[in-house]
Amino acid sequence: MPYKHVIYRQSNGIGRLTLNRAERHNALVPELLEDLSRALEQCRQESPSVLVIDAAGKSFSTGGDVAGFYDTPRADRHSYARTVVGTLNTVIGQLLTLPVPTVTAVQGMVTGGSIGLVLASDIVVAGPKASFAPWYTVVGYSPDGGWTALLPERIGRARALDVQLTNRTISRDEAVAWGLVQYSSAAGAELSKALAIATTLARHKAGSMARTLRLNRPDPERAAAALERELEQFLEQIITDEADQGMAEFLGRNA
Repeated sequence: MPYKHVIYRQSNGIGRLTLNRAERHNALVPELLEDLSRALEQCRQESPSVLVIDAAGKSFSTGGDVAGFYDTPRADRHSYARTVVGTLNTVIGQLLTLPVPTVTAVQGMVTGGSIGLVLASDIVVAGPKASFAPWYTVVGYSPDGGWTALLPERIGRARALDVQLTNRTISRDEAVAWGLVQYSSAAGAELSKALAIATTLARHKAGSMARTLRLNRPDPERAAAALERELEQFLEQIITDEADQGMAEFLGRNA
């Protein structure tokens, strides 16, 4: 099944899903998110032993496309935001309930809501240029993608709040030390290490891994409720004057 903004294929029991909008740093626009959701449903139906997620280009994903939000008239922005954040929440839910392990390779920036793809993965490999940053308090958005729904459980609530309020960038080494990332790799070796881990997992007993995932992952119902609260707050904030001003400043345009 062809997709415009992602590539999905399977070989030797390992599924591989690649974000493929490198020219826009794999920013999360509705079309890419819809492709992601459809590809994850294909993965569920084909049932590989493991799923590897990676991204084309220098960035893993820079989150929601700020220009996409800003260029949408305010009267339509509520609907546009519901599509973007709502579909992202659907993708996160699909990952949290996928019956096979996910191994994600991160080679560069992860900003905004794209952290949800990392937080919903079971194992994360990151190269030396990987970094994680929120940008919400600078651009004028409300957090989405699991920054409040999933990150505090991973790195601690106080630390997660500090990162979001100060817009602090989490380096690769900090991400490893804090438990956001499980494995580090050399530059350019992120995918090969992720595939090596996936190859090992593919040899393990499928039923045992599925139950292990079910017992260890965040509770999907609780996560869904927390993500819905993020969506509600995002929808209220995105149509404010403050959001208009923040986006204009971020994009270098006149508000």
